[in-house]
Amino acid sequence: MLLQRIVHASARLADEPGRLAKRAILVDLLRDATVDELPVALGLLRGEPQQGRVGVGWRTLGAADVAPAAAATLTLADVDGVIDELGAAAGDGAGGLRARLVADLLGRATADEAAYLWRVFAGEVRHGALDGVLTDAVAAADGVPPASLRRAAMFLGDLAAAAVLGRTGGVGARDAVGLPVLHPVQPMLASTAMSVTEAVAGSTVSVEWKLDGARIQAHRLGDAVRLYTRNLNDVTARLPDVVAIVRSFPADGLVLDGEVLGVDERGRPEAFQDTMSSFSTEASRPGLCVWFFDLLHVAHRSLVDAPLSERRAALEALVGPMAVPSVRTDDPTVAEAFARDALAAGHEGVVVKDLDSTYEAGRRGAAWRKVKPVHSVDLVVLGAEWGHGRRRGTLSNLHLGARDPDGDGFVMVGKTFKGLTDAVLAWQTVRLQELAVDRHDWGVTVRPELVVEIALDGVQRSRRYPGGVALRFARVRRYREDKQADEADVLGTLRRLVVDARNATPEG
Repeated sequence: MLLQRIVHASARLADEPGRLAKRAILVDLLRDATVDELPVALGLLRGEPQQGRVGVGWRTLGAADVAPAAAATLTLADVDGVIDELGAAAGDGAGGLRARLVADLLGRATADEAAYLWRVFAGEVRHGALDGVLTDAVAAADGVPPASLRRAAMFLGDLAAAAVLGRTGGVGARDAVGLPVLHPVQPMLASTAMSVTEAVAGSTVSVEWKLDGARIQAHRLGDAVRLYTRNLNDVTARLPDVVAIVRSFPADGLVLDGEVLGVDERGRPEAFQDTMSSFSTEASRPGLCVWFFDLLHVAHRSLVDAPLSERRAALEALVGPMAVPSVRTDDPTVAEAFARDALAAGHEGVVVKDLDSTYEAGRRGAAWRKVKPVHSVDLVVLGAEWGHGRRRGTLSNLHLGARDPDGDGFVMVGKTFKGLTDAVLAWQTVRLQELAVDRHDWGVTVRPELVVEIALDGVQRSRRYPGGVALRFARVRRYREDKQADEADVLGTLRRLVVDARNATPEG
Protein backbone atom coordinates (compact mmCIF):
# COMPACT_ATOMS: atom_id res chain seq x y z
CA MET A 1 0.00 0.00 0.00
CA LEU A 2 1.25 3.48 -0.88
CA LEU A 3 1.64 6.15 1.79
CA GLN A 4 -0.46 8.34 -0.49
CA ARG A 5 -3.55 6.28 0.50
CA ILE A 6 -3.06 7.31 4.13
CA VAL A 7 -2.52 10.96 3.21
CA HIS A 8 -5.64 11.14 1.06
CA ALA A 9 -7.72 9.31 3.69
CA SER A 10 -6.52 11.73 6.38
CA ALA A 11 -7.57 14.73 4.30
CA ARG A 12 -11.03 13.24 3.76
CA LEU A 13 -11.35 12.43 7.47
CA ALA A 14 -10.61 16.03 8.38
CA ASP A 15 -13.39 17.23 6.05
CA GLU A 16 -16.03 14.80 7.35
CA PRO A 17 -17.74 15.75 10.64
CA GLY A 18 -19.80 12.57 11.01
CA ARG A 19 -18.62 9.43 12.76
CA LEU A 20 -20.24 7.07 10.23
CA ALA A 21 -18.67 8.87 7.28
CA LYS A 22 -15.25 8.74 8.94
CA ARG A 23 -15.67 5.04 9.60
CA ALA A 24 -16.58 4.36 5.96
CA ILE A 25 -13.39 6.10 4.78
CA LEU A 26 -11.30 4.02 7.17
CA VAL A 27 -13.01 0.74 6.31
CA ASP A 28 -12.27 1.27 2.61
CA LEU A 29 -8.61 1.86 3.44
CA LEU A 30 -8.07 -0.87 6.03
CA ARG A 31 -9.69 -3.62 3.94
CA ASP A 32 -6.84 -3.18 1.45
CA ALA A 33 -4.08 -3.36 4.08
CA THR A 34 -2.20 -6.65 4.38
CA VAL A 35 -1.51 -8.21 7.78
CA ASP A 36 1.99 -6.66 7.76
CA GLU A 37 0.68 -3.26 6.65
CA LEU A 38 -2.19 -3.10 9.16
CA PRO A 39 -0.19 -2.00 12.26
CA VAL A 40 1.79 0.48 10.15
CA ALA A 41 -1.40 1.99 8.71
CA LEU A 42 -3.02 2.26 12.13
CA GLY A 43 0.06 3.90 13.60
CA LEU A 44 0.28 6.48 10.84
CA LEU A 45 -3.45 7.23 11.03
CA ARG A 46 -3.16 7.80 14.77
CA GLY A 47 0.02 9.84 14.34
CA GLU A 48 1.80 7.36 16.62
CA PRO A 49 4.19 5.03 14.75
CA GLN A 50 4.26 1.53 16.23
CA GLN A 51 7.92 2.09 17.15
CA GLY A 52 6.98 5.01 19.42
CA ARG A 53 9.18 8.12 19.67
CA VAL A 54 12.34 7.73 17.60
CA GLY A 55 14.27 10.89 18.39
CA VAL A 56 13.05 13.05 15.50
CA GLY A 57 12.09 16.59 16.47
CA TRP A 58 11.52 19.94 14.85
CA ARG A 59 15.25 20.64 14.50
CA THR A 60 15.86 17.42 12.54
CA LEU A 61 12.79 17.97 10.38
CA GLY A 62 13.67 21.60 9.70
CA ALA A 63 17.19 20.68 8.63
CA ALA A 64 15.87 18.35 5.89
CA ASP A 65 15.90 20.89 3.06
CA VAL A 66 15.03 18.64 0.12
CA ALA A 67 12.86 18.98 -2.95
CA PRO A 68 9.68 16.84 -2.98
CA ALA A 69 9.28 13.87 -5.31
CA ALA A 70 7.19 14.32 -8.45
CA ALA A 71 5.25 11.07 -8.06
CA ALA A 72 3.99 8.98 -5.14
CA THR A 73 6.15 5.85 -4.79
CA LEU A 74 6.64 5.50 -1.01
CA THR A 75 4.99 2.41 0.44
CA LEU A 76 4.01 1.78 4.05
CA ALA A 77 6.82 -0.78 4.23
CA ASP A 78 9.31 1.88 3.09
CA VAL A 79 8.19 4.30 5.78
CA ASP A 80 8.12 1.61 8.47
CA GLY A 81 11.64 0.48 7.55
CA VAL A 82 13.03 4.00 7.88
CA ILE A 83 11.30 4.49 11.24
CA ASP A 84 12.91 1.21 12.40
CA GLU A 85 16.31 2.59 11.44
CA LEU A 86 15.59 5.90 13.19
CA GLY A 87 14.68 4.08 16.38
CA ALA A 88 17.81 1.94 16.23
CA ALA A 89 20.17 4.92 15.78
CA ALA A 90 22.25 5.31 18.94
CA GLY A 91 25.67 6.38 20.17
CA ASP A 92 28.12 8.77 18.54
CA GLY A 93 26.85 10.11 15.25
CA ALA A 94 23.23 9.10 15.92
CA GLY A 95 22.01 12.66 15.35
CA GLY A 96 23.68 12.90 11.97
CA LEU A 97 22.38 9.49 10.94
CA ARG A 98 18.82 10.44 11.87
CA ALA A 99 19.15 13.68 9.89
CA ARG A 100 20.30 11.76 6.80
CA LEU A 101 17.52 9.17 7.15
CA VAL A 102 14.85 11.87 7.52
CA ALA A 103 16.20 13.87 4.58
CA ASP A 104 16.25 10.76 2.37
CA LEU A 105 12.68 9.82 3.41
CA LEU A 106 11.28 13.31 2.79
CA GLY A 107 13.13 13.50 -0.52
CA ARG A 108 11.31 10.36 -1.69
CA ALA A 109 7.94 11.82 -0.62
CA THR A 110 5.61 14.08 -2.56
CA ALA A 111 4.84 17.48 -1.04
CA ASP A 112 1.63 16.33 0.65
CA GLU A 113 3.28 13.09 1.85
CA ALA A 114 6.19 15.04 3.32
CA ALA A 115 3.78 17.38 5.11
CA TYR A 116 1.97 14.39 6.59
CA LEU A 117 5.23 12.76 7.74
CA TRP A 118 6.17 16.04 9.41
CA ARG A 119 2.92 15.89 11.37
CA VAL A 120 3.49 12.25 12.31
CA PHE A 121 6.99 12.88 13.68
CA ALA A 122 5.85 16.08 15.44
CA GLY A 123 2.78 14.43 16.98
CA GLU A 124 0.42 16.81 15.18
CA VAL A 125 -1.85 14.44 13.23
CA ARG A 126 -5.41 15.68 13.84
CA HIS A 127 -8.26 14.56 11.63
CA GLY A 128 -10.90 13.53 14.19
CA ALA A 129 -10.41 9.75 13.86
CA LEU A 130 -10.06 8.85 17.52
CA ASP A 131 -9.47 5.31 18.73
CA GLY A 132 -13.19 4.57 18.99
CA VAL A 133 -13.73 5.24 15.27
CA LEU A 134 -10.57 3.33 14.33
CA THR A 135 -11.66 0.33 16.40
CA ASP A 136 -15.10 0.26 14.79
CA ALA A 137 -13.51 0.60 11.34
CA VAL A 138 -11.07 -2.29 11.89
CA ALA A 139 -13.95 -4.47 13.08
CA ALA A 140 -16.13 -3.52 10.11
CA ALA A 141 -13.26 -4.11 7.67
CA ASP A 142 -12.84 -7.65 9.04
CA GLY A 143 -16.57 -8.27 9.49
CA VAL A 144 -16.32 -9.01 13.22
CA PRO A 145 -18.22 -7.65 16.27
CA PRO A 146 -16.62 -4.42 17.55
CA ALA A 147 -16.98 -5.65 21.15
CA SER A 148 -14.69 -8.61 20.42
CA LEU A 149 -11.97 -6.37 18.98
CA ARG A 150 -12.40 -3.75 21.69
CA ARG A 151 -12.01 -6.35 24.44
CA ALA A 152 -8.85 -7.81 22.92
CA ALA A 153 -7.37 -4.35 22.35
CA MET A 154 -8.00 -3.40 25.97
CA PHE A 155 -6.35 -6.52 27.33
CA LEU A 156 -3.43 -6.43 24.91
CA GLY A 157 -3.06 -2.67 25.37
CA ASP A 158 -2.65 -2.34 21.61
CA LEU A 159 -5.31 -1.96 18.91
CA ALA A 160 -2.87 -2.99 16.18
CA ALA A 161 -1.93 -6.22 17.98
CA ALA A 162 -5.61 -7.08 18.41
CA ALA A 163 -6.29 -6.28 14.75
CA VAL A 164 -3.44 -8.52 13.56
CA LEU A 165 -4.53 -11.30 15.92
CA GLY A 166 -8.00 -11.24 14.40
CA ARG A 167 -6.67 -11.29 10.84
CA THR A 168 -4.42 -14.26 11.56
CA GLY A 169 -6.38 -16.23 14.16
CA GLY A 170 -9.97 -15.12 13.74
CA VAL A 171 -12.55 -14.09 16.32
CA GLY A 172 -11.76 -17.11 18.48
CA ALA A 173 -8.18 -15.97 18.96
CA ARG A 174 -9.34 -12.50 19.95
CA ASP A 175 -11.94 -13.80 22.37
CA ALA A 176 -9.35 -16.05 24.03
CA VAL A 177 -7.29 -13.04 25.12
CA GLY A 178 -7.52 -12.63 28.87
CA LEU A 179 -6.54 -9.97 31.33
CA PRO A 180 -2.72 -10.00 31.68
CA VAL A 181 -1.09 -9.61 35.08
CA LEU A 182 1.69 -6.97 35.30
CA HIS A 183 0.25 -5.25 32.24
CA PRO A 184 -2.25 -2.39 32.82
CA VAL A 185 -5.71 -2.25 31.26
CA GLN A 186 -8.01 0.72 30.84
CA PRO A 187 -10.21 1.18 33.93
CA MET A 188 -13.99 0.85 33.94
CA LEU A 189 -15.67 4.24 34.35
CA ALA A 190 -18.92 5.50 35.86
CA SER A 191 -21.64 7.62 34.26
CA THR A 192 -23.57 10.28 36.17
CA ALA A 193 -26.94 9.98 37.90
CA MET A 194 -29.07 12.81 39.26
CA SER A 195 -29.81 11.04 42.56
CA VAL A 196 -29.20 7.84 44.48
CA THR A 197 -32.88 6.92 44.13
CA GLU A 198 -32.66 7.27 40.35
CA ALA A 199 -29.49 5.15 40.26
CA VAL A 200 -31.02 2.35 42.36
CA ALA A 201 -34.22 2.26 40.27
CA GLY A 202 -35.64 -0.87 41.93
CA SER A 203 -32.54 -3.05 41.39
CA THR A 204 -30.36 -4.74 43.98
CA VAL A 205 -27.11 -2.81 43.82
CA SER A 206 -23.83 -2.22 45.59
CA VAL A 207 -23.66 1.35 46.89
CA GLU A 208 -20.04 2.33 47.57
CA TRP A 209 -18.27 5.39 48.90
CA LYS A 210 -16.84 7.55 46.12
CA LEU A 211 -13.37 8.60 47.21
CA ASP A 212 -11.83 11.76 45.78
CA GLY A 213 -8.32 10.38 45.33
CA ALA A 214 -6.03 8.97 42.67
CA ARG A 215 -7.21 5.86 40.81
CA ILE A 216 -4.73 3.01 41.14
CA GLN A 217 -4.50 -0.40 39.47
CA ALA A 218 -2.40 -2.89 41.44
CA HIS A 219 -0.86 -5.99 39.84
CA ARG A 220 1.04 -8.78 41.57
CA LEU A 221 2.70 -11.93 40.23
CA GLY A 222 4.81 -13.70 42.82
CA ASP A 223 6.84 -11.01 44.54
CA ALA A 224 6.63 -8.68 41.55
CA VAL A 225 4.20 -5.78 42.11
CA ARG A 226 3.31 -3.02 39.66
CA LEU A 227 1.09 0.00 40.31
CA TYR A 228 -0.50 1.99 37.48
CA THR A 229 -2.53 5.20 37.28
CA ARG A 230 -5.80 5.56 35.37
CA ASN A 231 -3.65 6.77 32.44
CA LEU A 232 -1.66 3.50 32.72
CA ASN A 233 1.52 5.21 33.94
CA ASP A 234 3.76 3.05 36.16
CA VAL A 235 3.99 4.67 39.61
CA THR A 236 5.29 1.65 41.53
CA ALA A 237 8.38 3.48 42.82
CA ARG A 238 6.28 6.33 44.23
CA LEU A 239 4.12 4.14 46.49
CA PRO A 240 6.32 1.71 48.44
CA ASP A 241 3.74 1.40 51.24
CA VAL A 242 1.07 0.31 48.77
CA VAL A 243 3.50 -2.16 47.19
CA ALA A 244 4.08 -3.73 50.60
CA ILE A 245 0.32 -3.97 51.24
CA VAL A 246 -0.37 -5.67 47.90
CA ARG A 247 2.52 -8.07 48.48
CA SER A 248 1.05 -9.01 51.89
CA PHE A 249 -2.27 -10.28 50.55
CA PRO A 250 -2.64 -14.10 50.81
CA ALA A 251 -3.02 -14.79 47.11
CA ASP A 252 -0.96 -14.67 43.93
CA GLY A 253 -1.73 -13.46 40.43
CA LEU A 254 -3.64 -10.37 41.59
CA VAL A 255 -5.14 -7.40 39.76
CA LEU A 256 -6.93 -4.92 42.04
CA ASP A 257 -8.76 -1.68 41.24
CA GLY A 258 -8.65 0.97 43.93
CA GLU A 259 -7.93 4.50 45.07
CA VAL A 260 -5.05 6.20 46.86
CA LEU A 261 -6.25 8.98 49.13
CA GLY A 262 -4.56 11.46 51.43
CA VAL A 263 -5.97 11.65 54.97
CA ASP A 264 -5.29 14.10 57.78
CA GLU A 265 -4.43 13.35 61.41
CA ARG A 266 -8.13 12.81 62.17
CA GLY A 267 -8.50 10.29 59.36
CA ARG A 268 -10.52 12.73 57.23
CA PRO A 269 -9.89 12.80 53.48
CA GLU A 270 -7.73 15.60 52.14
CA ALA A 271 -8.52 17.68 49.07
CA PHE A 272 -7.87 16.07 45.72
CA GLN A 273 -5.13 18.59 44.92
CA ASP A 274 -3.26 17.66 48.12
CA THR A 275 -3.47 13.96 47.33
CA MET A 276 -2.25 14.53 43.78
CA SER A 277 0.56 16.80 44.96
CA SER A 278 1.87 14.08 47.24
CA PHE A 279 1.16 11.36 44.69
CA SER A 280 3.20 13.20 42.05
CA THR A 281 6.43 13.23 44.07
CA GLU A 282 9.20 10.67 43.67
CA ALA A 283 8.12 8.83 46.82
CA SER A 284 4.85 9.29 48.67
CA ARG A 285 4.74 10.88 52.09
CA PRO A 286 3.05 9.27 55.13
CA GLY A 287 -0.71 9.84 55.14
CA LEU A 288 -1.50 8.32 51.75
CA CYS A 289 -3.87 5.41 52.27
CA VAL A 290 -5.24 2.86 49.83
CA TRP A 291 -8.68 1.28 49.46
CA PHE A 292 -9.79 -1.26 46.88
CA PHE A 293 -13.20 -1.57 45.25
CA ASP A 294 -12.76 -4.31 42.63
CA LEU A 295 -10.84 -7.52 42.01
CA LEU A 296 -10.17 -8.38 38.38
CA HIS A 297 -7.83 -11.35 38.75
CA VAL A 298 -6.92 -13.68 41.59
CA ALA A 299 -5.04 -16.97 41.91
CA HIS A 300 -4.33 -16.94 38.15
CA ARG A 301 -8.06 -16.70 37.33
CA SER A 302 -9.57 -13.74 35.50
CA LEU A 303 -12.73 -12.32 37.08
CA VAL A 304 -13.55 -9.64 34.51
CA ASP A 305 -16.43 -11.70 33.13
CA ALA A 306 -17.75 -12.61 36.59
CA PRO A 307 -20.63 -10.56 38.05
CA LEU A 308 -19.78 -7.80 40.50
CA SER A 309 -21.47 -9.76 43.29
CA GLU A 310 -18.82 -12.49 42.90
CA ARG A 311 -15.94 -10.05 42.45
CA ARG A 312 -16.95 -8.02 45.49
CA ALA A 313 -17.24 -11.12 47.73
CA ALA A 314 -13.79 -12.28 46.63
CA LEU A 315 -12.39 -8.77 47.19
CA GLU A 316 -13.71 -8.51 50.74
CA ALA A 317 -12.37 -11.96 51.61
CA LEU A 318 -8.93 -10.95 50.29
CA VAL A 319 -8.38 -7.36 51.46
CA GLY A 320 -10.69 -7.16 54.50
CA PRO A 321 -10.98 -3.61 55.92
CA MET A 322 -9.15 -2.17 52.89
CA ALA A 323 -12.27 -2.72 50.80
CA VAL A 324 -14.14 0.53 50.11
CA PRO A 325 -17.22 0.62 52.40
CA SER A 326 -20.39 -0.53 50.66
CA VAL A 327 -23.93 -1.71 51.21
CA ARG A 328 -26.05 -4.07 49.11
CA THR A 329 -29.65 -2.99 48.85
CA ASP A 330 -32.66 -2.49 46.61
CA ASP A 331 -34.15 0.10 48.98
CA PRO A 332 -33.56 3.73 47.92
CA THR A 333 -34.04 4.85 51.54
CA VAL A 334 -31.16 2.64 52.68
CA ALA A 335 -29.02 3.79 49.76
CA GLU A 336 -29.73 7.48 50.44
CA ALA A 337 -28.81 7.04 54.13
CA PHE A 338 -25.56 5.36 53.13
CA ALA A 339 -24.81 8.24 50.76
CA ARG A 340 -25.36 10.75 53.59
CA ASP A 341 -22.89 8.79 55.72
CA ALA A 342 -20.31 8.98 52.92
CA LEU A 343 -20.73 12.75 52.70
CA ALA A 344 -20.54 13.09 56.47
CA ALA A 345 -17.24 11.19 56.38
CA GLY A 346 -15.90 13.83 53.98
CA HIS A 347 -16.15 11.89 50.71
CA GLU A 348 -17.50 13.01 47.32
CA GLY A 349 -20.62 10.88 47.26
CA VAL A 350 -21.32 7.31 46.19
CA VAL A 351 -21.09 5.03 43.18
CA VAL A 352 -24.11 2.79 42.60
CA LYS A 353 -23.14 -0.45 40.84
CA ASP A 354 -25.19 -3.18 39.20
CA LEU A 355 -24.36 -6.42 41.04
CA ASP A 356 -24.84 -8.43 37.83
CA SER A 357 -22.43 -6.31 35.80
CA THR A 358 -19.12 -7.54 34.43
CA TYR A 359 -15.98 -5.41 34.42
CA GLU A 360 -16.00 -3.46 31.15
CA ALA A 361 -12.43 -2.23 30.82
CA GLY A 362 -12.20 1.21 29.27
CA ARG A 363 -15.96 1.69 29.07
CA ARG A 364 -18.28 4.23 30.68
CA GLY A 365 -21.78 2.80 30.93
CA ALA A 366 -24.91 2.59 33.04
CA ALA A 367 -23.64 -0.32 35.16
CA TRP A 368 -21.72 2.12 37.40
CA ARG A 369 -23.37 5.45 38.23
CA LYS A 370 -21.75 8.14 40.36
CA VAL A 371 -23.88 10.44 42.48
CA LYS A 372 -22.55 13.68 43.97
CA PRO A 373 -24.46 16.36 45.89
CA VAL A 374 -23.20 19.04 43.49
CA HIS A 375 -23.21 18.07 39.86
CA SER A 376 -19.80 17.98 38.26
CA VAL A 377 -18.76 17.15 34.73
CA ASP A 378 -15.42 16.77 33.02
CA LEU A 379 -15.22 19.07 29.99
CA VAL A 380 -12.52 20.04 27.51
CA VAL A 381 -11.14 23.56 27.16
CA LEU A 382 -11.71 24.76 23.58
CA GLY A 383 -10.51 28.35 24.03
CA ALA A 384 -10.26 31.25 26.44
CA GLU A 385 -10.83 35.01 26.47
CA TRP A 386 -8.51 37.67 27.80
CA GLY A 387 -9.59 38.95 31.21
CA HIS A 388 -10.56 42.45 32.25
CA GLY A 389 -9.88 44.55 35.33
CA ARG A 390 -7.59 42.77 37.78
CA ARG A 391 -7.50 39.82 35.37
CA ARG A 392 -6.21 41.90 32.48
CA GLY A 393 -3.30 40.11 30.80
CA THR A 394 -4.53 36.63 31.76
CA LEU A 395 -6.61 34.13 29.81
CA SER A 396 -9.64 33.97 32.04
CA ASN A 397 -13.04 33.08 30.56
CA LEU A 398 -12.86 29.43 29.46
CA HIS A 399 -14.78 28.03 26.49
CA LEU A 400 -15.94 24.55 27.46
CA GLY A 401 -16.82 21.59 25.28
CA ALA A 402 -18.39 18.15 25.75
CA ARG A 403 -17.58 15.12 23.62
CA ASP A 404 -19.87 14.61 20.66
CA PRO A 405 -20.07 10.83 20.10
CA ASP A 406 -21.68 11.33 16.68
CA GLY A 407 -19.16 13.82 15.35
CA ASP A 408 -16.16 12.39 17.20
CA GLY A 409 -15.18 15.91 18.26
CA PHE A 410 -16.22 18.45 20.88
CA VAL A 411 -19.26 20.72 21.10
CA MET A 412 -19.23 23.99 23.01
CA VAL A 413 -21.67 24.00 25.93
CA GLY A 414 -20.73 27.07 27.94
CA LYS A 415 -18.17 29.43 29.42
CA THR A 416 -16.90 30.20 32.90
CA PHE A 417 -14.33 32.38 34.63
CA LYS A 418 -15.39 31.41 38.16
CA GLY A 419 -13.46 29.31 40.64
CA LEU A 420 -10.03 30.22 39.28
CA THR A 421 -7.32 31.08 41.77
CA ASP A 422 -4.51 33.47 40.84
CA ALA A 423 -2.13 30.51 40.60
CA VAL A 424 -4.42 28.62 38.23
CA LEU A 425 -4.97 31.76 36.15
CA ALA A 426 -1.22 32.23 35.76
CA TRP A 427 -0.70 28.57 34.85
CA GLN A 428 -3.55 28.35 32.34
CA THR A 429 -2.51 31.60 30.64
CA VAL A 430 0.87 30.03 29.80
CA ARG A 431 -0.48 26.56 28.98
CA LEU A 432 -3.33 27.74 26.75
CA GLN A 433 -0.98 29.86 24.67
CA GLU A 434 1.18 26.77 24.17
CA LEU A 435 -1.90 24.90 22.90
CA ALA A 436 -3.21 27.77 20.76
CA VAL A 437 -4.15 26.99 17.16
CA ASP A 438 -5.73 30.41 16.46
CA ARG A 439 -5.14 33.76 18.12
CA HIS A 440 -7.78 36.48 18.15
CA ASP A 441 -8.19 39.95 19.63
CA TRP A 442 -10.48 38.43 22.25
CA GLY A 443 -8.32 35.41 23.13
CA VAL A 444 -7.25 32.04 21.77
CA THR A 445 -8.69 28.87 20.29
CA VAL A 446 -6.75 25.85 21.53
CA ARG A 447 -6.21 22.19 20.77
CA PRO A 448 -8.80 20.21 22.77
CA GLU A 449 -6.42 18.52 25.21
CA LEU A 450 -6.99 19.98 28.69
CA VAL A 451 -9.75 18.42 30.80
CA VAL A 452 -11.27 20.51 33.56
CA GLU A 453 -13.78 19.43 36.19
CA ILE A 454 -16.69 21.87 36.30
CA ALA A 455 -19.13 22.11 39.22
CA LEU A 456 -22.59 23.32 38.26
CA ASP A 457 -26.06 23.72 39.68
CA GLY A 458 -27.76 22.30 36.64
CA VAL A 459 -28.11 22.42 32.88
CA GLN A 460 -30.71 24.24 30.83
CA ARG A 461 -31.79 24.19 27.23
CA SER A 462 -30.20 26.89 25.11
CA ARG A 463 -29.94 28.09 21.52
CA ARG A 464 -26.78 30.02 22.33
CA TYR A 465 -24.38 27.08 22.14
CA PRO A 466 -24.08 24.39 19.44
CA GLY A 467 -24.77 21.61 21.95
CA GLY A 468 -28.27 22.94 22.65
CA VAL A 469 -27.59 23.23 26.38
CA ALA A 470 -26.00 25.76 28.72
CA LEU A 471 -24.36 25.30 32.11
CA ARG A 472 -25.98 26.97 35.13
CA PHE A 473 -23.63 28.63 37.65
CA ALA A 474 -20.60 26.78 36.32
CA ARG A 475 -17.30 27.07 38.19
CA VAL A 476 -13.93 25.42 37.92
CA ARG A 477 -13.16 22.78 40.54
CA ARG A 478 -9.82 21.61 39.19
CA TYR A 479 -7.91 20.66 36.09
CA ARG A 480 -7.90 16.89 35.60
CA GLU A 481 -4.29 16.18 34.67
CA ASP A 482 -5.08 12.48 35.17
CA LYS A 483 -7.57 12.47 32.28
CA GLN A 484 -7.28 12.61 28.51
CA ALA A 485 -9.67 14.58 26.31
CA ASP A 486 -11.38 11.41 25.07
CA GLU A 487 -12.36 10.68 28.68
CA ALA A 488 -14.40 13.88 29.03
CA ASP A 489 -18.16 13.65 29.50
CA VAL A 490 -20.34 13.28 26.43
CA LEU A 491 -23.01 15.73 25.37
CA GLY A 492 -25.70 13.23 26.32
CA THR A 493 -24.63 13.40 29.98
CA LEU A 494 -25.35 17.14 30.03
CA ARG A 495 -28.66 16.72 28.23
CA ARG A 496 -29.77 14.27 30.92
CA LEU A 497 -29.13 16.99 33.50
CA VAL A 498 -31.39 19.53 31.81
CA VAL A 499 -33.68 21.16 34.39
CA ASP A 500 -37.36 21.70 33.89
CA ALA A 501 -37.72 24.69 31.58
CA ARG A 502 -40.08 26.37 34.05
CA ASN A 503 -37.25 26.55 36.60
CA ALA A 504 -34.56 27.62 34.14
CA THR A 505 -33.58 31.20 33.46
CA PRO A 506 -34.89 32.08 29.96
CA GLU A 507 -32.07 32.37 27.49
CA GLY A 508 -31.36 33.19 23.87
